[in-house]
Amino acid sequence: MTDEDYMTLALGEAQKALQADEIPIGCIIVSQNRIIGRGHNLTETLQDVTAHAEIQAITAAAATLGGKYLKDCTLYVTVEPCIMCAGAIGWAQISRLVYGTSDEKKGYTRFAPQALHPKCSITQGVRADECKQLIQTFFKNKRS
Repeated sequence: MTDEDYMTLALGEAQKALQADEIPIGCIIVSQNRIIGRGHNLTETLQDVTAHAEIQAITAAAATLGGKYLKDCTLYVTVEPCIMCAGAIGWAQISRLVYGTSDEKKGYTRFAPQALHPKCSITQGVRADECKQLIQTFFKNKRS
């Protein structure tokens, strides 16, 4: 599967969040072409500010692998991670981050560009238009 294919699955997770009236961000973690974790925002459902898509997926992936380090794994997320999630991605030693659309207000690149593990490679802009449209539409509808 390609980065676009995996981002399609992350967008599917984001749709689950949207259906639950959560901010529509979705995440997939892949190891050796196998999905080992997935998640979507659950902050409202769980009343937990840390229940971001990336945190949910990291927790699931660690449980699948039986350890806290996710070396040689790729995390796909529809929106650029926040500082908290970038820190978790760094602590988990995830090797590669792929995200859809940037988050100029809350994204880690603005506030903590060194949060990821030094060996983590980054690919941005995968299916960016779809990822951006989903999040923008959600907030537009919330404000109207």
